[in-house]
Amino acid sequence: MYQYDEHDQRIVEERARQFRDQVRRRLSGELTEEEFRPLRLQNGLYLQLHAYMMRIAIPYGLLSTKQLRKLGDVARRFDRGYGHFTTRQNLQLNWPRLVDVPDILDELASVQMHAIQTSGNCIRNITSDPFAGVAKDELEDPRPYCEILRQWSTFHPEFAFLPRKFKIAISGAASDRAAIAIHDIGLRLVKNEQGEIGFEYFAGGGLGRTPILAERIRAFLPKRDLLAYTEAVLRVYNADGRRDNKFKARIKILVKEVGVAEFTRRVEEEFARMKADGTAIVLDDEEIARMKAYFTPPAYEALPDESLEGAKLGKDREYARWLSANVVPHRVPGYAIVQLSTKSDEVPPGDVSSDQMDAIADLADRYGFGQVVVTHRQNLVLPDVRIRDLREVHAALKALGFATPNLDRVTDIIACPGLDYCDLANARSIPIAKEIQATLDDADRVHDLGPLTINISGCINACGHHHVGNIGILGIDKQGEEFYQVTVGGSAREDAALGKVLGRALSSEEVAPAIARLVDRFAQVREHDEETFLEALRRLGPNPFKEALYAAGA
Repeated sequence: MYQYDEHDQRIVEERARQFRDQVRRRLSGELTEEEFRPLRLQNGLYLQLHAYMMRIAIPYGLLSTKQLRKLGDVARRFDRGYGHFTTRQNLQLNWPRLVDVPDILDELASVQMHAIQTSGNCIRNITSDPFAGVAKDELEDPRPYCEILRQWSTFHPEFAFLPRKFKIAISGAASDRAAIAIHDIGLRLVKNEQGEIGFEYFAGGGLGRTPILAERIRAFLPKRDLLAYTEAVLRVYNADGRRDNKFKARIKILVKEVGVAEFTRRVEEEFARMKADGTAIVLDDEEIARMKAYFTPPAYEALPDESLEGAKLGKDREYARWLSANVVPHRVPGYAIVQLSTKSDEVPPGDVSSDQMDAIADLADRYGFGQVVVTHRQNLVLPDVRIRDLREVHAALKALGFATPNLDRVTDIIACPGLDYCDLANARSIPIAKEIQATLDDADRVHDLGPLTINISGCINACGHHHVGNIGILGIDKQGEEFYQVTVGGSAREDAALGKVLGRALSSEEVAPAIARLVDRFAQVREHDEETFLEALRRLGPNPFKEALYAAGA
């Protein structure tokens, strides 16, 4: 993983010192809350419903065990003993005291972490495939390019005050595990007819009150042009994006309003102008090689090419279900990718305690190469586990509460903090997620249903990505009461799609039973055990599922 040089380290330490003085001035009354607001947002500090919330950057979701232990230590000493992993592969602290935030930033800087650009109208944390570097279907590791873009965009003077926040995701594999279609810029590493590897370039994706999937604006972009072309996209957006209405300020609105052809023309024109006047940055092979050196594969053992299939057929059904749902083949023989589910009906999705973070770090050191990855579905990954160690790892994860065999299954629910924490929310998300999980909590049934995702957002801002859940749930306010709108058909994968609303909103008491009926209907109408929920929905249309959702006098 990338290691800071002296310049990186000085930047984060100086930022922490600056913010310490800004906090002192706020606490003394020299700064009003309104004057303090832009300063705290530049350091990832939000003021939520009950307290401040601090968002800590985890670039492309990659953590060393030293960093994970530090996050646990910070949460234990300065918060309530847990952290919340988010859909941007970051970590949030929900209860830090303002007076402690400068100390938190100092602690983070000691392990090469920070909260810079986790808020504000700037380029946010760049996300990627949580299986990057180890996926069998990967063309090339996308993380060096994530890091190149991160370094280029941090404190970029031209893009510090964009019309609105800006999000980038990069995938290097055939399967899209980075959800590139719902980002302002989405990149996929591809190979052209000449055998060269470059980027398929998408722009204009995003969720919120106007959900739009990104449009392809370049079929193939050479690697050398990554920074220059991205700068051209951002310049067009910075110049032409709306600033009169924050709800219409995202790049997706610009692409929609002018059309993808016109937007592409403007970008290509700006790109050509930059090349002509010599301001286009060329990403040369030497710089790419330098960055790739930080992501060289670890010292894998030469192990037999064992298969996971045999173990799945054993008598231990619990272990077999876990292998099937949570363990993924690795590109190196003898190894596997292990996913840790943070989803149960006991804690909010994405919440991990300080003690659990320490224990996960211990497992990553003992059974891997000292790295842990955060996924955009709020789960964690141990990327390099020997197949011969899987039973021991399963036993350890079971004891920790992270062995629920439900990855991408119906109880692997994404949920935003909702009205329990967020002052923007219209309704609670976490209690609804827990109720649905409890209603559907049958391990055999969850396994038999196969891939089926549920995403919940507490408001139209869509932090829970409800638009791209196979089943999406949106909290709304109806005359002071919490109601929930249900959509079906969404996907954040390579078959990206936005869900469609089925009908009237449901009360909080109706949601969990209605979702259970909808899932039951899927089990009844699927053609065979391998047909997924999305496949059945696309074959049959929404009517059977709508009937189930509103059945029984609901």
